[in-house]
Amino acid sequence: MDNKEKQLLVTAISMILILGCYALYVYNNYIAENLAIINDTRFWAKAFLILIPVTIASQIVIHIVFAIINKIVTNEDIPTLSDERDKLIDLKAIRISHWIFTMGFLLSMVSQVMGMQLWVMFIILIASGFIAAFVAEITKFYLYRKGF
Repeated sequence: MDNKEKQLLVTAISMILILGCYALYVYNNYIAENLAIINDTRFWAKAFLILIPVTIASQIVIHIVFAIINKIVTNEDIPTLSDERDKLIDLKAIRISHWIFTMGFLLSMVSQVMGMQLWVMFIILIASGFIAAFVAEITKFYLYRKGF
């Protein structure tokens, strides 16, 4: 397995773990204590804004640990150069992830038009963002494996 493929798998798995851990943390510390908070827009805005730097910082730490472990095990550095093929694969994955997030955004707006609770919209937005990022990583992995 190529280093880029390993990085993509680490990113995809870590995204699932980060979202799962953060969702459990928010549920156990806030929602379980006060179920009425799910209708508070300030709570959702705060939870979403905290999720962004938590995800970024966690991904940075995970990739640093991955690079260290990879260096110890294989004695190879992770390549930092990207060619036209890498850029084309990135563009295809970004296009797919943008469509997924756009559909999630539209679905969240439809939930409000249908009169659903406000928290449904926020859950759909957060889920579509993470699903889009996950699908982008899996798409890149597939295209690298395919030899595109």
